[in-house]
Amino acid sequence: MFAVIQFPGSNDDRDTRFALKSVLGAPSELVWHKSVELPSDTRAVLLPGGFSYGDYLRCGAMGRFSPVMGAVKRFADAGGPVVGICNGFQILCEAGLLPGALLRNRDLHFICETVALRVERSDTIFTSRAAAGQRIHIPIKHGEGAWFAEPELLARVEERGQVLLRYCENPNGAVADVAGVMNEAGNVFGLMPHPEHAVEPALGGTDGLLILGSLVDAVTEGRK
Repeated sequence: MFAVIQFPGSNDDRDTRFALKSVLGAPSELVWHKSVELPSDTRAVLLPGGFSYGDYLRCGAMGRFSPVMGAVKRFADAGGPVVGICNGFQILCEAGLLPGALLRNRDLHFICETVALRVERSDTIFTSRAAAGQRIHIPIKHGEGAWFAEPELLARVEERGQVLLRYCENPNGAVADVAGVMNEAGNVFGLMPHPEHAVEPALGGTDGLLILGSLVDAVTEGRK
């Protein structure tokens, strides 16, 4: 079962569940942020986009303290797959489950558009349906999406192959064009683009299925 966390202010939780359950056929359940445990049959966790806690203080800064995050951290520490999309990415960085931080966009404007991305690796549970070097198109919609890391951390992340997605044309000022990064263990992934909004041809494309479908494949096949 795929657990999709609901925070106060989440607005892509149902979209994420729809993509998993209705498009990919993966059993999914919405889990409220006050839950102190994940459902016993949880195989993967997704933190959706939105504006948790109204983005007070800074994006994700309050969401990281939700009761459910203790369970998410235990799940991740045990090797369980975790994906954070947009605000979910921000929360995972704030919680220390992913490297770096998300800063205000370069021009201080909210961006809502479809962007071209380059897949850096295809040998991960999050990108196995894609090919390394493949160009894909997925929407973004954020005001604080510029991934940042100090030079030493960036060098370590690059050396260990933790960057999975890069912008072909950087829309927000992210360091090294980073659009999506995973942890050292390879089981936690955060990305600013919204794959759940690119799962139907009528809505502009299906490249999001390359990301979400890879996760479903990995869980279905029992790989973590």
